[in-house]
Amino acid sequence: MTKIIDYFFGIGSPWAFIGLDPFAALASEQNATIRPYVIPLIEDNGGIYSRNRPEARRAYWTKDLKRWAAVRGKTLNFENRAALSDPTPAGFMILAAIDAGEDWLKLTKALQEAFWLRGENIGDAEVRRAIADAAGFDGTALDERAQSDTVLSIWKANYETAKDAGVFGLPTFRYEDELYWGQDSLPFLERHLKGAKLVA
Repeated sequence: MTKIIDYFFGIGSPWAFIGLDPFAALASEQNATIRPYVIPLIEDNGGIYSRNRPEARRAYWTKDLKRWAAVRGKTLNFENRAALSDPTPAGFMILAAIDAGEDWLKLTKALQEAFWLRGENIGDAEVRRAIADAAGFDGTALDERAQSDTVLSIWKANYETAKDAGVFGLPTFRYEDELYWGQDSLPFLERHLKGAKLVA
């Protein structure tokens, strides 16, 4: 039987970025199919954006993120991030790639690397189109598709699916109706995929 993992993520989540490679490797190793859902945080379910957290928690969040990035072999760019545009349109470009049957994983990696490693302004249409082009996609065509009613409907449907499932933070993985929140939960997902679910 095919193993299917629902993957709830966002381009603007650094945790989704640093966990992307090990997750993709795990899915491949376990011959699992990834079913992607690009979403925002689900505040109705308790998701809290870092900007809305107390300063002490934001400081710890940043330090912990740097620790995990080092473990994952990544060096995140935290400089001048306030000047960057909202990366949500880049998420819509990913949705357009998914809808078109293109390699969304490759495009996701390209956009997240640009945003989190190099601090590029992927909220800007010209920037993200150039990134997509360099990764082997038709950036203009994808970006235009991203603005369609079809993609907007997918975004809304993804949100409702995630909300109904109990998702709140990013990334979240769902396998056999069990949720695993955070890239640090990948060992638990791995055990489940191997048939050793920890909690009944």
